[in-house]
Amino acid sequence: MAKNLVPEAKERLNKFKMEAANEVGVNLKNDGYNGDLTSKQAGSVGGQMVKKIVEQYERNL
Repeated sequence: MAKNLVPEAKERLNKFKMEAANEVGVNLKNDGYNGDLTSKQAGSVGGQMVKKIVEQYERNL
């Protein structure tokens, strides 16, 4: 597992991931193990996270 540069950010990153998953209709488990997701589901969550990060960056330009 990747090590966070700012350990205090872990909780916020988890919340961000859960929000992104909810937006694309993927049901994540809070216990951290989501190995039963399909590649498509996992990719859609990651893609949504990137989309939201880019949108935030563009708003701050």
